[in-house]
Amino acid sequence: MTERGSLLAQPLQRPSAWRTLLYVGLFVLGLVVGAAGALVQAGWFPGGLLLALAGEAGLCLGGGRATGSRGGSIAPAAAWMIAVILLTASRPEGDFLFGAGGGSYLFLLGGMAVAVICATLGQGRQPGGRDVRLGK
Repeated sequence: MTERGSLLAQPLQRPSAWRTLLYVGLFVLGLVVGAAGALVQAGWFPGGLLLALAGEAGLCLGGGRATGSRGGSIAPAAAWMIAVILLTASRPEGDFLFGAGGGSYLFLLGGMAVAVICATLGQGRQPGGRDVRLGK
């Protein structure tokens, strides 16, 4: 334990403006990657599908590394899911973005799996100090 006590015993603090701006930026990038992936996966199958999923994985893992927390992975993953779910709905004219093919289902399910994996792999907070051996 550190001299200040456990991290769970510390009072909650408001995140800094820089961190808040970083999370908002990651959220917007998640929306963009979700929309771009929806277009690319069907246009260049199967390479487009792999490119779209790799883009999402890179954004989620990069967000987690940039913030040093799981929240950096969760923000773009949540935005990706929101963008993709909104794009699956058909319009009143009968137009839709996702066809009923295997590639669309692989994109939807694979993207959700990638989001969960990246959020799980995000770095959690570890207490500092000599007595703690979590990071070794």
